[in-house]
Amino acid sequence: MTKFELIATAAMGLEAVVAKEVRDLGYECIVENGRVRFKGDEFAICKSNLWLRTADRVKIVVGEFKAKTFDELFEKTKALPWEKFLPENAEFPVSGKSVKSTLFSVSDCQAIVKKAIVNRLSTYYRRTSWFEENGPLFKIEVSILKDTAMLTIDTSGAGLHKRGYRAEQGEAPIKETLAAALVLLTNWSPDRPFVDPFCGSGTIPIEAALIGQNIAPGFNREFVSEGWNWISDKLWDEARNEAEDLANYDQEIDIIGSDIDHKMVNIAKANAFEAGLGELIQFKQMQVKDFTTTKEFGVIIGNPPYGERLGDKPMVEKMYTEMGQALSPYETWSVYMLTSNERFEECYGKPATKKRKLFNGFIQTNYYQYWGKRPPREIK
Repeated sequence: MTKFELIATAAMGLEAVVAKEVRDLGYECIVENGRVRFKGDEFAICKSNLWLRTADRVKIVVGEFKAKTFDELFEKTKALPWEKFLPENAEFPVSGKSVKSTLFSVSDCQAIVKKAIVNRLSTYYRRTSWFEENGPLFKIEVSILKDTAMLTIDTSGAGLHKRGYRAEQGEAPIKETLAAALVLLTNWSPDRPFVDPFCGSGTIPIEAALIGQNIAPGFNREFVSEGWNWISDKLWDEARNEAEDLANYDQEIDIIGSDIDHKMVNIAKANAFEAGLGELIQFKQMQVKDFTTTKEFGVIIGNPPYGERLGDKPMVEKMYTEMGQALSPYETWSVYMLTSNERFEECYGKPATKKRKLFNGFIQTNYYQYWGKRPPREIK
């Protein structure tokens, strides 16, 4: 098997969560801004695509070098072993980005990288005519930061947040990768009750159920690298069989999702059934101020409305106050809320135990954490 330099890309603020996932898969890694680097073989490509819940994509680093001129970019790209990755009929579009670099014209950089790869492959495959590009897809990216160019191939295809269960969604759905991170950043374990009082299309409860039963998030979807001839079907089957063996379908879980909008509750139910979790998660129409429970040591996670539109702010802040009042009696419960509203703690009625900056799309938010009392330790 070949060793590759791999990158799991991550949303800002989630790098450490992605790194923990990579380490849990058995790979040493280095954390950088917006990505986690690790080394792995073909099986690692299969495994990381199937299992990483919070990463955006998995990419192969083909090369990294300084490039201040177009000549330099061309020659150094051409010097890379593209024939190891791309068959003669490969379809290989090139996308790009450039930040704080001498070579700032992205379209020119893309064209030069494409030309250099074609030049290299023409020599290798002894072609004098045009490449047809009617074979498997290899999405190449040239990313230049402070004059250092990195050339990568995307192994995922559609972003890893596309799990394949979202039949319908609401107006502002939370990405599945962020929803999974919100769960992983809490003290929840599958033997404790779990509630999302703003469930929308059900993403957070569904991700919690997948985590609770240790189901690989990519189990029901395909990846672009499945079409590559140098990663065998046998390897993908092996990775999927391993994921099936590791799933704990017998794990009982107590997960409830509620929403004020009955249409969203129906959409959440449909999505949960699409994910194969319809029997495991309860969904109901309810306002957060009506929350009551007799259970203990549960976890509440929510992505409530932020009040971003000026007219919505007073109504949203009133709802935060009502939420604080409704949840304050439950001292053994931990509460985690994601919002961009700076007055959240003030409205909720008490300061958070801890805050963490996260991005929901392009919106900077805080993840407010209120830790409840710990469950008593079992005497062995």
